[in-house]
Amino acid sequence: MDNLSDTLKKLKITAADRTEGSLEGCLDCLLQALAQNKTSEKIQGSGILQLFANLLTPQASCTAKVADIIAEVAKNEFMRIPCVDAGLISPLVQLLNSKDQEVLLQTGRALGNICYDSHSLQAQLISMGVIPTLVKLLGIHCHNAALTEMCLVAFGNLAELESSKEQFASTNIAEELVKLFKKQIEHDKREMIFEVLAPLAENDAIKLQLVEAGLVECLLEIVQQKVDSNKEDDVAELKTASDLMVLLLLGDESMQKLFEGGKGSVFQRVLSWIPSNNHQLQLAGALAIANFARNDGNCIHMVDNGIVEKLMDLLDRHVEDGNVTVQHAALSALRNLAIPVVNKAKMLSAGVTETVLKFLKSEMPPVQFKLLGTLRMLIDAQAEAAEQLGKNAKLVERLVEWCEAKDHAGVMGESNRLLSALIRHSKSKDVIKTIVQSGGIKHLVTMATSEHVIMQNEALVALALIAALELGPAEKDLASAQLVQILHRLLADERSAPEIKYNSMVLICALMGSESLYKEVQDLAFLDVVSKLRSHENKSVAQQASLTEQRLTVES
Repeated sequence: MDNLSDTLKKLKITAADRTEGSLEGCLDCLLQALAQNKTSEKIQGSGILQLFANLLTPQASCTAKVADIIAEVAKNEFMRIPCVDAGLISPLVQLLNSKDQEVLLQTGRALGNICYDSHSLQAQLISMGVIPTLVKLLGIHCHNAALTEMCLVAFGNLAELESSKEQFASTNIAEELVKLFKKQIEHDKREMIFEVLAPLAENDAIKLQLVEAGLVECLLEIVQQKVDSNKEDDVAELKTASDLMVLLLLGDESMQKLFEGGKGSVFQRVLSWIPSNNHQLQLAGALAIANFARNDGNCIHMVDNGIVEKLMDLLDRHVEDGNVTVQHAALSALRNLAIPVVNKAKMLSAGVTETVLKFLKSEMPPVQFKLLGTLRMLIDAQAEAAEQLGKNAKLVERLVEWCEAKDHAGVMGESNRLLSALIRHSKSKDVIKTIVQSGGIKHLVTMATSEHVIMQNEALVALALIAALELGPAEKDLASAQLVQILHRLLADERSAPEIKYNSMVLICALMGSESLYKEVQDLAFLDVVSKLRSHENKSVAQQASLTEQRLTVES
């Protein structure tokens, strides 16, 4: 240790004098000491770090060694703040403009180690403009493996920060990374590039740049090479490549570019993944279809070209002890495809509901959620299908059970919405009877108090249909669920949306057909609340208030 103290003293003197030969010798000794012992504390106490800031100049022959020492010192977490306090970041950033490859390498290491795991320091680097500089370096020095690796590590760290994405998008990073990717044959090197691509591809502008730079073709090639391999590395690379492919499709522009009116070679290749025997490819294929199915034009084209049958075949392969992620993805795709009105009848006649109902026994909330959403989309304005499903006691009982899934708000909400949709679209007495017998009425009443106006509204319309078509059998359940009290609250609450007030009054009028429920209406002095609404700013609400007031007055 005494030797180190001597070295540090000597270094301070030579650094001040700028005696090149002695300085080089002292720096070599310090590097050796750092390689052998934990000498960082001694360095911290010596005040030598402050001198280093002046030694980091492009002209000096010792610059690379000084940067190397800083990089070694900053491997220790407790030394990173002292490096910042010594003002080393700014001169190091300046050195990224050097032509000397060794200086660039050691500078990159030093900055990387000082800013390691510190979002605030990394954000500082971004604001100092290191991203365009590093992208340029990658282009110039792509044949230098060590420098390339340094750039990739830096990109990987910086790309995690949201503030970096805009800067990356204004460079030709996509082009450089794809160029580099095409040259790599080693798994580790490709993995390193993947680690940069994944966070960058979360940005829509960069997604499009990566597609235009030809990344998709590279990914498809990897899938083709690795699909039949059981080697761990190959399986991992297949997953990374197909996941990244799906991520690129999340951008509207990049997705549409790859769809190419349904004739694109990429779209065709992805279609071929669905019938494959590889679960990862089945998953990626179904997710890709779900992403392509984000606008009506694409959905209509895909349904007309037989994609529904492929997805149904895939689901059939995963009914018994199936892969949950594949089930979820395939149901997501079917749900999206069912959104355009013209697709609903085609999908119903293809037997989609029968395939979907096979998963009714699933205990996995993500699968339950997508199953419910798919059925709800399919029966929208499809009276016959809604009636058929609404008379299916097994389905309705399962829905009522899921309406109580308090741990899974999504499943609970979708179950309520499907119950309401079965009544609203079928307008069928038999469907209402099935729902009454299964104990579903109380859930529709609770749904009328939802925090979401759309759900409140759907519940009130369904309840009005129950009251108009089949009030007798539902009377008891409506009373015990305190429907009349809830309607009074909704009408009295100034925050209730106009459509909620309107549909609540329509429902009040419909309930007058029941003696016991009408008595509850009288006991709660509805006339006071309703008469106030005659001057409501919404014309429909004001008109319905007048009609309801007349009904209440006549009946009393």
